Amino acid sequence: METTPKVTHLKLKRKSRLLEIAFDDGEICSLSCEFLRVYSPSAEVHQHGNPILVTHKKDVNISAIETVGHYGVKLIFDDSHDTGIYSWSLLYQFTQNHQQLWQSYLTRLKDNHASREALIPMAIKYTP
Repeated sequence: METTPKVTHLKLKRKSRLLEIAFDDGEICSLSCEFLRVYSPSAEVHQHGNPILVTHKKDVNISAIETVGHYGVKLIFDDSHDTGIYSWSLLYQFTQNHQQLWQSYLTRLKDNHASREALIPMAIKYTP
């Protein structure tokens, strides 16, 4: 029986918005904060088996990482999302299927005429 590699190290690269993940099999991968946010394992995103399309998260970042037992982490994002628990198994699946999952996400965005771009309120310049 094959076991899923365990995470041995996480390193958040805030500037590049990447989470570097090292596994006990020697593999080291990076996943974007945006990818991790749009594929959050939270009930809020999964809606009882009917996942919602999470949009406008291109610039999202992780503000904190909390360990959950010996099996995963809770990622707290700077958009206040903090309800997903990312098991070591899920993180490994994400690294193994990243390209396919990312392409699926981009296709869903296109099919729904949605955007990755952040929603930024227009700044109104006041000139007296």
